[in-house]
Order: sequence, then C-alpha cells, then structure tokens
Amino acid sequence: MKENNILADFLREKRIESGQSQMDVAKKLGYTSAQFVSNWERGLSSPPIHTLRKLSELYQIPPDVLFDITLKSMISQVTSDLRKKFYGKKGKG
Repeated sequence: MKENNILADFLREKRIESGQSQMDVAKKLGYTSAQFVSNWERGLSSPPIHTLRKLSELYQIPPDVLFDITLKSMISQVTSDLRKKFYGKKGKG
C-alpha cells in the first residue's frame, strides 16, 4: 500500500547510511524482530512518535528534520486517501 511514502524512504536511507541492519535498529529500539523496521521502511506502518524521537538519535538526525519529514509524509498520505475517496479509485480525472 506504499504510495510515495516519504517517511518510509527516508528511514530506509538513513538506516543504510548509518551502516545498520534492520535487526540492529530493532534491537536498539527494544523490538525482538526486524519486521517492525521492515514494515516502516516499506510504508506498511509508521513508527510510534516516541520511537521516531529515538530514531532521530540513533540515526543522528536533528529532531526537527525527522518531524518535518513525518509531517510531509502524513500530509501526502492524507491527500492521497482523500483524493481516492473524492474522485474514486482512478483518482482525479
């Protein structure tokens, strides 16, 4: 269900740049499975807000940058969802 998920792409990019595996990140965040991180990076779910703060520390990203990315991603998703509901499955047309 990933549609231009800005946050998912950003999290994947920053994890790779930090040289960590999905399991590395999961363990550092207290998760027992890398599936959580995988789902975030594929846009299937989003990390809880408190986890986003931890990710900003883990990836050494200023919190404001991650906040802005999260906001842009949410606006994009809401816009896409509303467009589908308003115009139908085919979108604007």
